[in-house]
Amino acid sequence: MRHLHTSVHESIEHLDQVSIVKRDAARAIVVSGEDILLLYTERYHDYTLPGGGIDDGEDKIAGLVRELEEETGAQNIHGIKPYGIYEEFRPWYRDDADVIHMISYCYTCKIDRELGETRYEDYEIKNGMKAVWMNIHEAIAHNEQTIAQSPKKGMSIERETFLLRQVAKELL
Repeated sequence: MRHLHTSVHESIEHLDQVSIVKRDAARAIVVSGEDILLLYTERYHDYTLPGGGIDDGEDKIAGLVRELEEETGAQNIHGIKPYGIYEEFRPWYRDDADVIHMISYCYTCKIDRELGETRYEDYEIKNGMKAVWMNIHEAIAHNEQTIAQSPKKGMSIERETFLLRQVAKELL
């Protein structure tokens, strides 16, 4: 799979002599015309691609399908194709490491336009997460405004906005 980008959080001065935990994630790119399936998160006031961490021993495609079904209620997931890898190094606020090395494996796929029931985790419910079909250009503009103005923004918004711009440029 092609490498799209590597990002190092501004607070990380160097990666030597720090403990790093690695986490793989799978992210879905589902486009219908100029609409894209996204997750809106009220807590961070942003739009993100559906997806998340791959469980130990889980195949990347299986993780993608599981996350897409859980977070969006997607049905009839098919036509899965590799799109690209986005790597990031961010501060990690747990005892087992200083930095997390997140590797996001992004895939395009097709689904039925109508979404079914979601199965959100408790923290996703508390964060006000919901699946939406959104015009990709409006989502990019919204995230750019959040980056520029909102104190609520999370660390993932830079990744997500980069990926949305890439998708708009290459797939529309």
